[in-house]
Amino acid sequence: MNEKNNIGSLFNRIAGSYDRLNHLLSLNIDKRWRKKAVKMLHPCEQLLDVAVGTGDLAIEIVRQQKAQLVTGIDLSTEMMKIGEQKVTKRNMQDSIKFVEGSALALPYPDQHFDAVTCAYGVRNFSDLDQGLREMRRVLKPDGQLIILEFSYPENKLISWFYDLYFSHILPKIGKWMSHDKTAYDYLNRSVKSFIWGEEMAEHLRAAGFRDINYKTMSCGITTAYKAIGIV
Repeated sequence: MNEKNNIGSLFNRIAGSYDRLNHLLSLNIDKRWRKKAVKMLHPCEQLLDVAVGTGDLAIEIVRQQKAQLVTGIDLSTEMMKIGEQKVTKRNMQDSIKFVEGSALALPYPDQHFDAVTCAYGVRNFSDLDQGLREMRRVLKPDGQLIILEFSYPENKLISWFYDLYFSHILPKIGKWMSHDKTAYDYLNRSVKSFIWGEEMAEHLRAAGFRDINYKTMSCGITTAYKAIGIV
């Protein structure tokens, strides 16, 4: 998918409306998903949040006291500018820092972080397996990985309504509020074409993770994965 090679530019274009649209289109359920995912973490010292965006997951990690220092990395500088403003407003700037960089070539040495997280970012990687290998590389022995990502409901009736909403209603609202004609079409396609469940677990195993567990939320709309890195 060509858009994935320019994902930073795509998110730069919609950064100003991203949070507002996220909460509106998910009916604020996205906040609950992040809280549940963060509860899966054991407290640690240094944590890397990949595809940090506007910082919602990083802020929730600090709020729940699950890491002393969160480093957020992203290709979208405009998204991170908004994240920095939110962090400063909450007086969390000593606990959260933002770095521009690619998930496919993380600018950190091997075995550097106690935990790695990624919320709604892995489906945007131009090379999923490379991104997962990089996450494992920077994890300390037995380090924690938490991934939160969209999935698809297995119930046929729920899936039908979800597909109707995601394919027709969401892109129109996204275009109207963000004034971007292509971004929300891409976001719709990226969810529909991405893997989830056991197929995602297989990619995690291949990347060097073990003890992989995952659970769905909100009838399968999103899935949280937890894994441990192998040295």
